[in-house]
Amino acid sequence: MPGGIVEVRGEMLGPDEHRLPQVRVGDVPAALTLSRPDRLAIQVPHGCVTGEVRVGQNATDSNGLELKVAVPLAENLHPITSPTIDGEGNIYATFSGPRGETVPVSIFRIGGDYQMRPFIRDLMNASGLAMDAEGYLYASSRTEGTVYRISGNGAMSVYAQGMGVATGMAFDAAGNLFVGDRSGTIFKISRDRQIFVYATLEPSVSAYHLAFGDDGTLYVTGPTPSGFDAVYAIDIHGTVTDFYRGLGRPQGLALDVAGNIYVAASLRGQRGVVRITPEREASLEVAGPNLVGLAFAEDGMVLATHDALYHLAIEIAGRKLV
Repeated sequence: MPGGIVEVRGEMLGPDEHRLPQVRVGDVPAALTLSRPDRLAIQVPHGCVTGEVRVGQNATDSNGLELKVAVPLAENLHPITSPTIDGEGNIYATFSGPRGETVPVSIFRIGGDYQMRPFIRDLMNASGLAMDAEGYLYASSRTEGTVYRISGNGAMSVYAQGMGVATGMAFDAAGNLFVGDRSGTIFKISRDRQIFVYATLEPSVSAYHLAFGDDGTLYVTGPTPSGFDAVYAIDIHGTVTDFYRGLGRPQGLALDVAGNIYVAASLRGQRGVVRITPEREASLEVAGPNLVGLAFAEDGMVLATHDALYHLAIEIAGRKLV
């Protein structure tokens, strides 16, 4: 993503006669944050697109390596978690706003023409989003502790109340809705709207984020003050274990069809999207600042920052949410 730090490895990459090498992404110069003989660290410049990274030294260019760069999709938003995508490819994102304050538009819809249009108004502090198998959108309000059900034409009704500081949501394969109350509870709402306490966790300083695996495991993140946080795994009985620990401020997450987990987080001081394999090995998949969530689309990944959405053309098949 623009602003992300990317490492380039090779030979003769250090300063020559006290002159730093020159790096370009396509035709756009990139700032260096590190220069060593065997590696460089560059900051992806704003305004560039997917293209070749080349290092110049003494009027000679290196070979080129492709760098895929995310492009802006929508701006002037305020997501606090991942966007969601319906069966027709429409993208939904929130303008959550300061807690306890109303905003002109709570949820925007971005269609196939990539135009952002107002979708829902008068929903205070829209937080988590989820789609069910019938095509209804669900939105939580962290101020009201309420979950709303929204039809395709924008008609909104109360689905469940009393969810505490309701944030992230996810459906399981049976159509039960799970809601994260960031004060320490994961609620399960059955299809007939009975509410159960499914699991308890350490409270989060911002929000819980939820995603299901194919085997019914519920994965949850929630930043804490420790800075050494976990992706939790909750089995079908509500038992909580650490699936992976060692992330900084983990937020929105999604899974691919192979069972890899992708989390907006910091790993060893580098911010972006962290990929965690089923064998619990972690690596940085996407470099980028200010990320709060992500979702897989048919043609790549939709990335949410604290004020915008980006699209990254990346060949990863995401797990279908409904």
